Amino acid sequence: MSLNGRGTKGRLDGPSAGLGAVAGVLAAGAALGAGQFVAGLTGASGSPVVVVGELQIDFTPPWLKNFAISEFGADDKLVLVSGILVVLGAFAAVIGAAATRRMAYGLAGVAVFAAVGLTAAATRPDATVASLLPTLAATATAVAVLQLLIPLARPAEPGTDEPEGFEGPRRRRFLVAGAATAGVAAGAGLAGRLLTERSSVAGAQKSVRIPRPSVTTQALPAGADLRIPGLAPFVTPNGSFYRVDTALVLPQVNPSSWQLRVHGMVSREITLTFDQLIKRPLIEDYITLCCVSNPIDGPFIGNARWLGASLAAVLRDAGIKAGADQLLCTSADGFTSGTPVQTVMDGRDALLAVAMNGQPLPVAHGFPARMVVPGLYGYVSATKWVTDIEVTTFAGNYAYWAQRGWSQQAPIKTECRIDVPDGMDEIRAGPTAVAGVAWAQHKGIEAVEVRVDRGPWQQARLAAVPGLDTWRQWVWEWQAPSGPHVLEARATDKTGYTQTAVLAPPEPNGATGYPMISVAVR
Repeated sequence: MSLNGRGTKGRLDGPSAGLGAVAGVLAAGAALGAGQFVAGLTGASGSPVVVVGELQIDFTPPWLKNFAISEFGADDKLVLVSGILVVLGAFAAVIGAAATRRMAYGLAGVAVFAAVGLTAAATRPDATVASLLPTLAATATAVAVLQLLIPLARPAEPGTDEPEGFEGPRRRRFLVAGAATAGVAAGAGLAGRLLTERSSVAGAQKSVRIPRPSVTTQALPAGADLRIPGLAPFVTPNGSFYRVDTALVLPQVNPSSWQLRVHGMVSREITLTFDQLIKRPLIEDYITLCCVSNPIDGPFIGNARWLGASLAAVLRDAGIKAGADQLLCTSADGFTSGTPVQTVMDGRDALLAVAMNGQPLPVAHGFPARMVVPGLYGYVSATKWVTDIEVTTFAGNYAYWAQRGWSQQAPIKTECRIDVPDGMDEIRAGPTAVAGVAWAQHKGIEAVEVRVDRGPWQQARLAAVPGLDTWRQWVWEWQAPSGPHVLEARATDKTGYTQTAVLAPPEPNGATGYPMISVAVR
């Protein structure tokens, strides 16, 4: 029976299929290395795995997004990429084994990979012709490796001088060619990463000199930080500040080339460079940001000292036309958020932020410039790497998450969290600090209450705060008796609204319910 790829059925089982699977995995690895290398050369937005991952994020339903964030936190993107690689490896093994029967089967599998990669690359908001090159290079590499290795994975032709089976020159050639392929794949991938690092803006971020603020927030009042072990500090360090976004690869935006365009329903279009932005009067303020995906008692909230130009002042310079009610804000990576015009213009410190806790913005938090609008969940107020603001209407334009079923307008709900005790370890009977943070941005926290085992509510002591736009620490001294207990808390804001006990998931506009901790007292 011929082994030219047209009539091998029945003879290519066992060892040959196994070697074919190895050949398929090696072809996939070489393809990824080539794609990474070309992405580094061309400055394309990402390798095939990255663009496929970003496409997957776009089509992730809200419930699955919340599951990933709650289960994996900041590692959610790593888990996604790892999953893509596992699926890729499994599929590559299958098409490699199939190719030992007939090369056309393997090439058809590669064509599927190519179609998915090219579709993902072409549909990115910032797609260019260069965006397609990494996938094209990966496809060509996969085909070449299959053409090289699959013939060596098959047994020798009957009647030839070469021994049948895999003992002998054919087996050795497969091993040598496979090892060479693995080496080239690893080298290409590493070279691609090094080339990609050329576009890193870490150096620019460190060298930026931010002017002093024209308007400085009042100094932190005494007692703003209760300094209780386990309680979140009043100011969240940059390295600990939560990160939730759709970017698998952090956008590298150099301040020398950054521009912000303000257009749409305005009297005059404005384009600001970074130098022009930081020459505007800069405002410094403590502002708490919260992700809409934050579950009850969750970690996706933080408080920082932000510095930036007044967004309202920029919009006044542009002249907002009657009827406009939304700012459609676009990131350098194509993400969009929709911010209510009225909220930005009502006098709060809505900022085009350039610094965080006294330092230029970290790249992961939007360098060189981002939006910070107090009182709104991040997906409608905190666009990182912002490059475009279109003044428009909610009726005419739906931003990224609004297209996926989330509310177009999302004011942060009055909530609180119990930080200590954490419920993980037993505590001793007697005086115990029950403490946490509460937030109601741009409304302010008036009171926090705690109860034990569904008993009467007890008033907690509140820490001082510099204004209405930050979270507020609280503590209640509990005489803890022995046994198992359940602690709950609720917050009341300065409008008189008290946090609801009704449980609701994060989608479509933020979770609700009382935070609850089970503790064992000995």
